[in-house]
Amino acid sequence: MTGGIAAYKSPQLVRRLIERGCEVRVVMSAGAEAFITPLSLQAVSGHPVHCELLDAEAESGMGHIELARWADTVVIAPATAHCLARLAHGFADDLLSTLVLATGARLLLAPAMNQQMWQHPATRANLDILRARGVGIIGPGSGDQACGEVGPGRMTEPEDIADVVTSAAADQSWAGWRVLLTAGPTWEAIDPVRGITNHSSGKMGYALAQAAREAGAEVTLVSGPVALQPPAGVNCIDVRSAEEMLAAVLANVAAADVFIGVAAVADFRPAQKAEHKIKKTPGGDTMTLELVRNPDILATVAALDDAPFTVGFAAETRDTLENARTKRVAKRVDVIAANDVGGSDSAFGSDSNTVTLVHDGEDIVIGPAPKAMVAAEMLRAIDSLIR
Repeated sequence: MTGGIAAYKSPQLVRRLIERGCEVRVVMSAGAEAFITPLSLQAVSGHPVHCELLDAEAESGMGHIELARWADTVVIAPATAHCLARLAHGFADDLLSTLVLATGARLLLAPAMNQQMWQHPATRANLDILRARGVGIIGPGSGDQACGEVGPGRMTEPEDIADVVTSAAADQSWAGWRVLLTAGPTWEAIDPVRGITNHSSGKMGYALAQAAREAGAEVTLVSGPVALQPPAGVNCIDVRSAEEMLAAVLANVAAADVFIGVAAVADFRPAQKAEHKIKKTPGGDTMTLELVRNPDILATVAALDDAPFTVGFAAETRDTLENARTKRVAKRVDVIAANDVGGSDSAFGSDSNTVTLVHDGEDIVIGPAPKAMVAAEMLRAIDSLIR
């Protein structure tokens, strides 16, 4: 725990984790102690609370090493803007920050801060650094804040954090399965410096790849150009264009039990790529660009003689479910995950998402929730549909 008003929720989180079968040890920063007492956390966890870096009662006085070796998962909730900055830059001058550097356990952060702090470029840059290292970010939510402002920055509710923490650890239902995914945008070159692309960040595809790997699957991820670090243990193949993505998928699909096409693949590409940068010419106020249709990766996989169980995504800005149903039938895929990417709360680039799984039976709605949670719930639903 670090020092934010959301620390009052931390005892609830400890209780929810214990209810799910976890053994919990609590580490508090000095700031956290200003909001809630160690005795409260000791009462709900059933164990002494750790606050000091050099603990005379720990083995060799190095409690951070003992805790680092003990933990399977480290969760910081709440994680303040100050905490994110310290972790991003490798500070190690208190128990919590030293523990993070010393552990090989999975690290999950549940940010909580003022909405302006959350949206500040420095905070965004620190989050990018942490995500690139494979750190999981849970939330935050949006709404009324203790400061009186409204916006993103509220800590995710303890129940939801506990679900994210325990879902992957408890679920090995995909053990022995081989999963092939696509993620991110494609880049269709116009000339050496320009291209056609879209706003996809790749976060949903990467979250699904990580969730599948943590659930025991052997995962291959074919990724368009994104600013994300591949999840640990996932075989990542980097591509740029739709044609490159199709080639990588076809080279790996024969070994796959499940194919999940999350990538936002460009429907069209320039008929010809200019060898050199296209220059403006005097009086040239317009330019005509001829486009040709790209291969349909999802439909190609679904049409294979020995096709894997095939899941696609339908990113729509209107008539989302109607378009998703039409797409599922036309491409003959098993499941379409429909999500709305229009408006201010677009799933593109966001840390949260809402999807509706369209299949032969009743629609399955998942979210709104952090993408890590949506990914875990999607896999459980897909597993149920396959079985």
